[in-house]
Amino acid sequence: MKSANEQTAYPSVTIIGLAGIPLIEKYDDIGKIVCEAAEKQETSIHDGDVIVITQKIVSKSEGRVVALDEIQPSEFAKKISRHSRKSPELIELILRESKSIIRLVNGHIITETGQGWMMANAGIDVSNVSGGDKVSLLPEDSDISAQKIRKRIETLTGKSVAVIISDTSGRPFRDGHIDLAIGSSGIHPFLDRKGEKDLFGYVLKIKKTAIIDVLASASELVIGQVCEKIPVAIIRGYNFVQSDTAKSTMLLRSREKELFL
Repeated sequence: MKSANEQTAYPSVTIIGLAGIPLIEKYDDIGKIVCEAAEKQETSIHDGDVIVITQKIVSKSEGRVVALDEIQPSEFAKKISRHSRKSPELIELILRESKSIIRLVNGHIITETGQGWMMANAGIDVSNVSGGDKVSLLPEDSDISAQKIRKRIETLTGKSVAVIISDTSGRPFRDGHIDLAIGSSGIHPFLDRKGEKDLFGYVLKIKKTAIIDVLASASELVIGQVCEKIPVAIIRGYNFVQSDTAKSTMLLRSREKELFL
């Protein structure tokens, strides 16, 4: 029998939910709040941690919350509203936040956001905002948001980390929702294993994993989407490819390569 020091080391990753995050207000310092919450629950931030933060609290801190009764809908928004289950004020905001409408059918609106993501309702969300009279918009540029938060965390802790901003999304041809990355900093979005050999010596021609999506989705195992008040997760033990310049928008497929548009 092997001693404790001789036990086989198997690959493992730890996902830690950060409790104690307060309700976020405009101008709140997300990086500082994350560091304080980690220290308070004795899971201080380490070198190589990936910190996944839900879009909602980032949007709140950036003032991207809008009261619906302050919106004057256009005639076009009113027309769409009559054929959907959404208020004309919400439709107007969706139109304002979209570069283009991808699908408009059976009350569902799929649009291309300003940053280039294909999302339902331009990523606008009513949940966990105010009870229904206000909505949150996506950050104007989630990659810049992630970079600012990462730099703040690194300044406060002296540790080198990556930051991913996640949001819930549906998927073509599959029911249910998962969290995906809409912003990142400090991490390359892909794990590219093209050219490596499999168990039988076959050289892989295509094997490029959208690793920031994988990490964002994994974080949902501990992040609470309802009343748990856990909007941040620390992923520890994953050896990611560090990058100061890579962005989440590298995941976007060009229109020429997109099969479903």
